[in-house]
Amino acid sequence: MGSLTREDLAYIAGFLDADGSILTQIVKGSAYKYKHRIRISLVFYQKKRYHWFLIWLKGKLKMGNIRIKKDGMAELVILGNEPLRRFLVLLEPFLKIKKPLCRLVLSIIEDISKIDSEASFIEVCRLVDKTAEYTYSKKRTITSLTVQESIKLPVETEEK
Repeated sequence: MGSLTREDLAYIAGFLDADGSILTQIVKGSAYKYKHRIRISLVFYQKKRYHWFLIWLKGKLKMGNIRIKKDGMAELVILGNEPLRRFLVLLEPFLKIKKPLCRLVLSIIEDISKIDSEASFIEVCRLVDKTAEYTYSKKRTITSLTVQESIKLPVETEEK
């Protein structure tokens, strides 16, 4: 990660709060140990004509990939649990809207490193489910319940 001043961090946090997303997904795949894995990404969005700003930001952060979509939007996508953890730790004090989500995602990243069984994987998937409370998620089809069913663990019912 590039050298970022407090001013840079505050600006980037504001940009993330307004035009960015912290995404958590449960991704299906037969090659994965528990038939699924957890993918975390951070995405900054900008109209295509302002994608120069995302190029500047990528250079400042020294990470991420830019893609320009057919709908006229550009995205700077950052993947990788450890780089995201380091970056989110720096941004968290400056975030306003996404601060609770950031804290939950930092907890998920920490818990991913401790997964040692199907049951502990399901527990982390439940935390991923909780992130939907902080986002405008529309297309979630894979949840902790679908993961639990696919690896044949008994489904526990939550009492509310």
